[in-house]
Amino acid sequence: MTRVLHFLAGLLNRLVAMPDEDGSLVRHAPSVPIREIAHRFWPYARPYRFWLGVSFLLILLVPAITAAQIWMFKLVIDQVLVPKDFGPFVWIAATYLGLTILAGIVSFADSYLSVWIGQRFLLDLRTSVFRHVQGLSLSFFERSRLGDLLARLTGDVSAIETFVLSGVTRAVAYAAQIAVFAGLLFYLQWELALTALLVVPFVWLAARYFTRLVKQASREKRRRSGALSAVAEESLANAQLVQAYDRQETEVDRFHRQNVATLEAELAATRVKAVFSPVIDVMKVSVALTVIGLGTWELQQGRLTLGGLIVFLTYLGMLYSPIKGASRLTNSLFAATAGAERIIEVLDEQPAVADRQCGKPLGRAEGLVEFQYVSFFYGRNVRNALTDVTFTVQPGETVALVGRSGAGKSTLAKLLLRFYDPAWGSIRLDGIDLRDLRLESLRANIALVLQETLVFEGTIRDNIAYGKSHASERDVIRAAMQADADEFISRLPDGYDTLIGQRGRKLSGGQAQRVAIARAMIREAPVLILDEPTTGLDAESAQKILGPLRRLMSGRTTIVITHNLLTVHEADKIVVLDEGKVVETGIHAELLARGGTYAELYGLHRPPEPQPQLSAVQYR
Repeated sequence: MTRVLHFLAGLLNRLVAMPDEDGSLVRHAPSVPIREIAHRFWPYARPYRFWLGVSFLLILLVPAITAAQIWMFKLVIDQVLVPKDFGPFVWIAATYLGLTILAGIVSFADSYLSVWIGQRFLLDLRTSVFRHVQGLSLSFFERSRLGDLLARLTGDVSAIETFVLSGVTRAVAYAAQIAVFAGLLFYLQWELALTALLVVPFVWLAARYFTRLVKQASREKRRRSGALSAVAEESLANAQLVQAYDRQETEVDRFHRQNVATLEAELAATRVKAVFSPVIDVMKVSVALTVIGLGTWELQQGRLTLGGLIVFLTYLGMLYSPIKGASRLTNSLFAATAGAERIIEVLDEQPAVADRQCGKPLGRAEGLVEFQYVSFFYGRNVRNALTDVTFTVQPGETVALVGRSGAGKSTLAKLLLRFYDPAWGSIRLDGIDLRDLRLESLRANIALVLQETLVFEGTIRDNIAYGKSHASERDVIRAAMQADADEFISRLPDGYDTLIGQRGRKLSGGQAQRVAIARAMIREAPVLILDEPTTGLDAESAQKILGPLRRLMSGRTTIVITHNLLTVHEADKIVVLDEGKVVETGIHAELLARGGTYAELYGLHRPPEPQPQLSAVQYR
């Protein structure tokens, strides 16, 4: 038997094996010991310990009631059918009916309570993981696949519930069934019971050999599932680009290839499980036939009644079912560990930027912003994104950051918001190093309007109010009026309750940008960052938002990031960046007069002078 198992295991190992490099978008999560998985996730089940105890009590009652129901058949055969005496049938039938009603009540309570505990566990765990992800730094999201992250928050979290709760309760149920039915088998005929239990060591050996293969296949299946979600999310999120470039078939092909990879992983896991079941069935049938033969002999010798033999065989079937289930459960638990490993990988991520223990709260800032010898690089990049950047923005002053693409302008905004910390140097707000401030206090003092208008699916009111917690209706309307958005909002059928669609697709670019400006208005922050606020808008739309932008900037410390130098004439100061360094500082006229980098860039953006047209008379 052992050699057969070795052969099957080796064969399946080759069937499950998959190429190491398959173009998958998602890497393997690190392997984690089962003990650590239990240690990490049991605290989420701790609040439900009492109800788990009640659930375990109900689980213990189920096999006891089932065994009593089966025993009634023994009484019917031995006391009614064989002696042909109808008398005992009435009380046996009444008892069986009562047991059936009790079994229904217990089964309902057990099923409902198990689902209630499991779903509450999932609610707590999924919320906790999502809260942890929300607290991670921007660098985590920049290197993660959104689709894979969504797969972890849904399917992988559900797998943990299987490991921590459903698996444990099923294990207790199987143990209770094995204990009850094995005890009754020994009570009826201990010699036959010993023969029947000969299969148990072989089932254990089979489970031991198959478990490793199931875990390997399940981990691969989980990984492929995350990669498939990543492809779908990425493609659908860029539907406009896909259709504009007529690349639908390319995306379908990419999705299909990832689907094929998912199919291969699913089939690999199925092959293992499909072979495991018949192996156990062969063992079970072999022992069952042996027991039937020996039981018939005992019946002929008068050492066992007909009812006893039939009930013995029924109990035996009931015993093998939880043994087989326990073996499958082992495989299911190892499959669930694959999901747990992927969640642990996320939970082990720590924010690159976090509050210090001595972080200071900050009320409303005056708005003095200072960059002092700031240097920064992304990840493992050898070249600095910023080098020794130094400049100051006085309260209420407007400073424009200009330069070529990749000069480091947006990086400065990210550092000011503390999405990252400088590698060297410091950034100060009102004379306090940002690293000494609490993140919540810092970001409460900054409003942001981006080049890409970021809005949520929901109403216009919700998107404007997003800039300020507990914003009133009056706050929302006032901010919309200041942003010149109230007029177009009022013309909409549902006004401020108009649903704008995913990513604001029901609004024009200019309308969505005015909603974003209103969101910044309602925040009433003393520091404002404008990152290419007019890019992507046509000339008319860009002109319409200049008035709201001026009102937004009024009285605030404003940092304007732009490529278009024609929009920075009104800035109090212009800081010119080139390859991460400050190369020039001054006002528009001064920088033009110097004839340096700014003048060169300005010349690229300035429209050509109109050329005089020769008339037909002049030409002749």
